[in-house]
Amino acid sequence: MESSDPRPRPRAYEASRGRDETPEERADRRWNELLQEVRVTQTGVQILFGFLLTVVFTPRFATLSDTDTTIYVITVLLGAVTTGALIAPVTFHRIVTGHQNKPETVIWASRLTFIGIVLLLATVTSVLLLVLRIAMDDSVVPWIVAGVVGWLTLCWFVLPAWARHRYASRS
Repeated sequence: MESSDPRPRPRAYEASRGRDETPEERADRRWNELLQEVRVTQTGVQILFGFLLTVVFTPRFATLSDTDTTIYVITVLLGAVTTGALIAPVTFHRIVTGHQNKPETVIWASRLTFIGIVLLLATVTSVLLLVLRIAMDDSVVPWIVAGVVGWLTLCWFVLPAWARHRYASRS
């Protein structure tokens, strides 16, 4: 319940109810947090994408079945769009810097990062499917890929959504 007491509150009181920051300070903090997150995902995606680009130049590539070649092409395309989505926040920020719209920039960059993470899940799924089809008996590959995708979905989306819901209801 909010008090009707007009006296100014000490900063410690405000901090106990949440962050005491202006919208610009909040945008700066959220931007820095987002950049740290993007750095982690970008590195992994760039390594994965770089690896994918070299596969076509190996002698084994010519022996792939049409299905595996199609999976490879889809995987490379997914790697490219994932890379694009995860680099987009940086270019977005660079283009709009200085136009006094950082809170909106953070929102768009966050959306692009989330899209990049969803695309990363699709890319990892496709990579696993391709590599395991070549390395193993085809009958178990879908089960292994489904298990890994389920695990990643749990770690990346389900648990954070559950925690957000659980702890938001406490306040």
